[in-house]
Amino acid sequence: QVQLVESGGGLVQPGGSLRLSCAASGTTLGFSAMGWYRQAPGKQRELVAMASSSSTNYGDSVKGRFTISRDSAHNTVALQMNSLKPEDTAVYYCNAHRRWEGTDYWGQGTQVTVSS
Repeated sequence: QVQLVESGGGLVQPGGSLRLSCAASGTTLGFSAMGWYRQAPGKQRELVAMASSSSTNYGDSVKGRFTISRDSAHNTVALQMNSLKPEDTAVYYCNAHRRWEGTDYWGQGTQVTVSS
């Protein structure tokens, strides 16, 4: 059974930085892509960043501030978040996708709060 475990969330002041990490366990197979989504209160879940073997994609609101890195050999993914803004406050979810299964796996979520 695939499990995704996130770490690294917390409280940070505007302009600060945080690094999120996610590790997959319970499988010896890889993923087509791994990345991050987020959901703020009262809003829909949105793409933050996703990395496949051939490309990376970022949500428009985080381009130039966030950087995704993926280690396919170890089924891990990280998100470096710089220049954080209050509007980045949300629960961040790790996502792993297997195209050949048509399956998405999700972590339990980690809270990121940007506030002074």
